[in-house]
Amino acid sequence: MILVTGATGHVGSELVRLLAAAGEPVRAMTRWPAQARFPADAEAVYGDAADPESLAAAFAGVGGAFLMSAQAVGTAPEPTHDLALAAAAERAGVRRVVKLSTLDGGTGDDPIARWQRTAEAAVTDPARGFAWTLLRPGRFMSNALQWAGQLRTGDEVAIPFADRPAASIDPSDLAEIAALALTTGEHTDAVYELSGPQSLTPTEELAVLGEVLGRDLRVRPVSTDAARAGMSRYGFPPEVVDAIMRRTLDGDRGSEVLPTAEKVLGRPARTFARWARAHAAEFPRP
Repeated sequence: MILVTGATGHVGSELVRLLAAAGEPVRAMTRWPAQARFPADAEAVYGDAADPESLAAAFAGVGGAFLMSAQAVGTAPEPTHDLALAAAAERAGVRRVVKLSTLDGGTGDDPIARWQRTAEAAVTDPARGFAWTLLRPGRFMSNALQWAGQLRTGDEVAIPFADRPAASIDPSDLAEIAALALTTGEHTDAVYELSGPQSLTPTEELAVLGEVLGRDLRVRPVSTDAARAGMSRYGFPPEVVDAIMRRTLDGDRGSEVLPTAEKVLGRPARTFARWARAHAAEFPRP
């Protein structure tokens, strides 16, 4: 049995679909199993990393697990959700683990790096006994779904850092790599830093999306002060906001096209245009 945490997310939902289609016994963990829609062959189970006592049943009888957490950096003294998931996997005797991390993992010494270093170590600690794989993507193409609400009321989208390029990756490619790592022994102790096949700015992505939707879409710039205020409203503490701003404004990490996805998948990574066509129905049309 393979457990997928974050099973209603962009990566997790696709991973559940891939595993079920391949005939792998798969259990999809979510906080709302009654409302979630999964393939008929997938078992939906309740589990919440914020409630560690709920995890025993979710991990029972599991041999492999995909671990991810949406816990925002800095909202606790350490990544308690990642720690709870890894501990539950260890107690259940899980053998193979794929951890969804972030580009650069714990490299550096800012609050983001320290958080990710602790989260990854929860999986890679030899005492756990896991055969592990770390996936370290940069920006997700699915981040563009945040624009859908604004596009319901007009053709202009407010986008922070609209001219900063990133080699965004399709979550479907991440799911496919995770499936390979969970179902074969070929990716044990591998750390994969991952990107898509193109480096595009959000402005350029919006233009591609506009072509797919048949709309003339435009960017409304967001000042750095407004971007900072938005992160604070989201709940990031000041030191984390400072770290995000430094990473965004003082470097170009994440803009490089990396060869890893193509090497692992044996095919080119999916383009943003392909992602936009696949998800066009999630955006309003003219």
